[in-house]
Amino acid sequence: MSKILNMIEFEDIEKLAALVKENDLEEISLEVKDGQSITIKGKKCPPPVQGAPMLPAGMPMVSPAVNQTMTAPIDTPVPETIKGTAVKAPIVGTFYSKPRPDASPFVTVGSKVKKGDILYILETMKVMNEISAECDGVVSKILAADGDALEYGQTVMIIG
Repeated sequence: MSKILNMIEFEDIEKLAALVKENDLEEISLEVKDGQSITIKGKKCPPPVQGAPMLPAGMPMVSPAVNQTMTAPIDTPVPETIKGTAVKAPIVGTFYSKPRPDASPFVTVGSKVKKGDILYILETMKVMNEISAECDGVVSKILAADGDALEYGQTVMIIG
């Protein structure tokens, strides 16, 4: 550790620790000269929701560059009182509930959906990805609003 401290100022390490804490990151790792590295660990991620599917069946194709940046999903806790299938964001992006600003939303709470119906659009790197329902049901909860930034694996809505 003393070699690393000679290469990185202690104040910089404190700034990195504050960055981890402020953004609820799991960890940050830095590699400096001569193969020396430092890892600053934050809070542990919450355990994944059991029984909820990880990705919608109709997940759109994404470029290999996007796939390489994906890591373990970050689950948004779903209250125990809500029963149904969690629809999760298959990639990081911006949530849009409708195809155009002046159009009606694809779905609202109470909408009946069938497998393959479009639920929302997820914009990633200027590409509009249509996210489809993986099962039949009724939309019981929508957990995102237009313009929200979604994390990979974040629960977006519940289909009961």
